[in-house]
Amino acid sequence: MALFVRVNLNTLSLLNRCYNKFATSAVKLKTNKHTVVTSSILFEKLSKQNKKTKTSTSVKTPFEIEIANRRDQACRSILVQVDSLSSHEDLQNYCSQFGMIQNVYHYKTNKEHNYILVEFEDEASIKEIMSNANFIGSNLIIPCKSSVLWFRKGQISKQNSQKMLTVENGVSSPSIEHIAHKLYHSRSISEQISQLYEALKLTDLETRLRFHTAHHLEQNLSILFYGRRILPFGSSVNGFGRKACDLDLVFFSDDTVENDPRSRLVFHSKYMKCKQKHEIKEFMAVLANIMRHFIPGVENVRKILEARVPIIKFNFEYNLLECDLCTENTTAVYMSELLYLYGEIDWRVRPLVLMIRKWARNQDITCDIPGAWITNFSLSLLVLFYLQQKNILPSLRILKIHATDSDARYTADGIDCTFLRDIRKLPNEYKNKLNHDDLETLMFGFFEYYSTYDFYTKGICIRTGIPIRKPTSSPLHIINPLQTMLNVSKNVSIFELNRLVQKAHDALFTLETANKLQYNNWGIMSLLKIKQPEVINLSQFNIVESRNVKGNSSENHSHETSEKVVSIDNTQPVEKTEETVSYVK
Repeated sequence: MALFVRVNLNTLSLLNRCYNKFATSAVKLKTNKHTVVTSSILFEKLSKQNKKTKTSTSVKTPFEIEIANRRDQACRSILVQVDSLSSHEDLQNYCSQFGMIQNVYHYKTNKEHNYILVEFEDEASIKEIMSNANFIGSNLIIPCKSSVLWFRKGQISKQNSQKMLTVENGVSSPSIEHIAHKLYHSRSISEQISQLYEALKLTDLETRLRFHTAHHLEQNLSILFYGRRILPFGSSVNGFGRKACDLDLVFFSDDTVENDPRSRLVFHSKYMKCKQKHEIKEFMAVLANIMRHFIPGVENVRKILEARVPIIKFNFEYNLLECDLCTENTTAVYMSELLYLYGEIDWRVRPLVLMIRKWARNQDITCDIPGAWITNFSLSLLVLFYLQQKNILPSLRILKIHATDSDARYTADGIDCTFLRDIRKLPNEYKNKLNHDDLETLMFGFFEYYSTYDFYTKGICIRTGIPIRKPTSSPLHIINPLQTMLNVSKNVSIFELNRLVQKAHDALFTLETANKLQYNNWGIMSLLKIKQPEVINLSQFNIVESRNVKGNSSENHSHETSEKVVSIDNTQPVEKTEETVSYVK
């Protein structure tokens, strides 16, 4: 079907003319019934539509609006390294001469370096700052102008009435003790899942920093690569991301940059041949070397060029993020939009996905490095597929049936990424929420469903929303919703699949047998291997005190008591005295 669409596109020759047209999927493609508008990889509607096209123009989707707003915030912000938090007032006083400050965010890295993100009301203020900033007076540096700067000591700026600090130490992760305390004192397992989600989800500042990182790279590369953008995708934008998750970036051509056809002077340029995979690998290798040697903040650059989608992995010094950069990965961006849409349809989706991902990581089902184990993306598809069985989420096929002309999207190689992007137009059964199961019930059902699922003969497909006959011999077959010929879990071995099923069985047993009055790590705490230190310490104290009252020596039993407490992670019950139980209540 995708091939048929490509054959009938009137502007197919343009896509084969140059790299930019081939790779961006941002060209409007006119069919007999409707016009395919700008790829959402641009995250912005074209400023002008084709004058020859008489069909209606598209409207920005909520996802595109969110991305455009975040990009705008990044363009109006500077990231400044300061000596300490106390420097924020002096920095604000100094920066206020360049324009009105809207927000000020402070955070600290593990290296104890302090940074302040200053957001202005107008992008013109950033241009003014860039024209006034200086470089270190040394011939050894490589001068790069970007919105990442440092604030050197000097005369204290004149006091200004405008003083603010929107967030202090904004990217600090909650301690395990803090999370344990929240989970232990929750009233139900459903509340535990909600508390975990609120504690681990990306904050506003963390999202801002991810977009600012992309903007920083774009600024430095724009001199060589005019008319190209870098934007986040994946977990950083679809709502499923958690603190310190990797930052996925895409480097793409921006066809919203218009050239004046009346100008008779045209820049000489090199022709980029990136149609074949070996050409893309060569380009990415050159790009990696440029980033390693010339862009501030980029560290530990690694080239992963033999993957199906070649990427550049690197660390970003100013926020300690692990980043993956690819080029023209249009389908992955559309996938980000699809997952974002599913997260918007029902409030239970994102907390449940984060909980399952956290459980899998703590149970060593997933790993940060590639291998024969399941990935977070595949786990997310398992959760979405399960929720489709519960009539909470619609299948992709339903989203396609209810799509309008403005929802039409195709990649450069003809992959159909059309689906309904306005959840207000969903069928009533999904808008009226016929399923009212709480998070505890849904989590229990997830483990129950996949602990008995016939992975031997059936595959997972959120496109159809029902189990399908497995078309390959791979132990686990999860169809890519947009590229249906791909199995996103092809790497998973039979051993790792069996471990996943066994861990689901174990989770069911733990949830069914755990009792808050008998265990110090009840509910999802057992699944996540989290225990409550305060309660454990008090239990030790009360047990020892009780034995002392009975005339037993605490020295003779301290080792025994310690062993019982340590065994909590293996869900072994700990005897509680009357005092301990009253504290738990």
